[in-house]
Amino acid sequence: MANLNGKTVLITGASRGIGESAARLFAEAGANVVLVARSRGDIERIAGEIGDQAIAVTCDVSDYDSVQAAVDTAVAKFGSLDVLINNAGLVEPISHLATSDPAGWDKVIDVNLKGVYYGMRAAMPIMQKAGGGSILTISSGAAHGPVEAWSHYCASKAGVNMLTRCVDTEARHQGIRAIGLSPGTVATEMQREIKASGINPVSQMDWSDHIPPEWVARCLLWMCGPEADDWVGNEISLRDEDIRRKVGLI
Repeated sequence: MANLNGKTVLITGASRGIGESAARLFAEAGANVVLVARSRGDIERIAGEIGDQAIAVTCDVSDYDSVQAAVDTAVAKFGSLDVLINNAGLVEPISHLATSDPAGWDKVIDVNLKGVYYGMRAAMPIMQKAGGGSILTISSGAAHGPVEAWSHYCASKAGVNMLTRCVDTEARHQGIRAIGLSPGTVATEMQREIKASGINPVSQMDWSDHIPPEWVARCLLWMCGPEADDWVGNEISLRDEDIRRKVGLI
């Protein structure tokens, strides 16, 4: 696993699930951790449990000024931004396209796609000036194939995949490592929302079929090290048994 002593990691959607697990694991690996979420209560609690190397920053990733302010706070507090983890995401409202609510559809694009762009846009100049950094983004199998009633989610994740590839094309030579992670289905609140919808095969899965968020966190930490360099500019699938073996999950 990567040694992140003294490095600074900013994690969006850090109040629960994958984001919370990543914050705790990266702190254990020696990193300074910036927990970002819309509501302050949970991230303040988690940061307090981690200790002095963690701070909580209230931020709406669908608003660029809010994202820029969070990045500025991270740099002011810890002096650098070495890893950005774009994790914040929505799947609700789940609906067939023909009956979808345009405002709800827009909100998912604002968070899942524009929120990732905003994070990249705010972080890249700092990383370029510093000579490099890692931008890790939670993707999905939905980026590569349609899923019933998930037109907003599929479209946003397809866009996220292309954003990762664009960052790589423009900034790999400046030391920026942009990698996507498609984790498969994860035992988080999002899966409870999917289950409640009763739409499409994913909603029919048993809770035991989903991997724990800690597995995703461990893969994200592994992705910060040189063993993941072969996937820079591309996506890693945590459904791949070879990847699970490399991460130490098998």
